Amino acid sequence: MADAYPISVDPEIQGGTPCFTGTRVPIRSLFDALKRGRSTEYFLTQFPSVTAAQVRAVLDRASQMVTVPEHAA
Repeated sequence: MADAYPISVDPEIQGGTPCFTGTRVPIRSLFDALKRGRSTEYFLTQFPSVTAAQVRAVLDRASQMVTVPEHAA
């Protein structure tokens, strides 16, 4: 499942918590797993409704959000 945007927010799903699009898996679960030293492969085995492409897209988006543009440095 290749979604245009990997994160969805719907008040009817997990009370509006940001989730992987098309699932009920909170994005926070990925970052919690990584913070605990788990691999993305481990995360994917724990949440089979999430695809590797979705994980990459979320991590890419997070990276973009924290990267300072070269002209601003």
